Amino acid sequence: MASAKEMTLDDLFLDTLKDVYHAEKQVLRALPKMAKSATSDELRQAFETHLQETDGQIQRLEQVFELLGKRPQGKPCAAMQGLVDEGKEIMDEYKGSDALDPGLVAAAQAVEHYEIARYGTLIAWAGQLGMKDAVALLKQTLEEEKKTDKLLSGLAAQGVNRKAA
Repeated sequence: MASAKEMTLDDLFLDTLKDVYHAEKQVLRALPKMAKSATSDELRQAFETHLQETDGQIQRLEQVFELLGKRPQGKPCAAMQGLVDEGKEIMDEYKGSDALDPGLVAAAQAVEHYEIARYGTLIAWAGQLGMKDAVALLKQTLEEEKKTDKLLSGLAAQGVNRKAA
């Protein structure tokens, strides 16, 4: 491993890309379980739609790896693992209750907010490093993550929270 002084923004970008790649793979595994647990049809549909989007997001990340001349690989993402575990906990502890769907929305939004933060950072760094093609790919994903977050907020406001109150 290089010494700390030898590490560059390129290295940090690649490490963070690996982190996000692993995180998206975890989300891909978690979403079907969340969809199955949701009692609201709209929430289930939102999770199923985001599952398809996540697949596309993984493909875009693979394209970014390709632009870097690197093999796509993940680096275990402890933050996402923690968020996924929280979601599992909610599914177990609130199964059968009116509070399940609001809990699922909250867990999903925590994931979205983490992803939004990571993609924003990657876009800034890719721009700094002159990676225009990577910026375009990452921006596409960031917009999808923001759209999903907004959709989840709307579902919470329109009903899942009221039903649980």
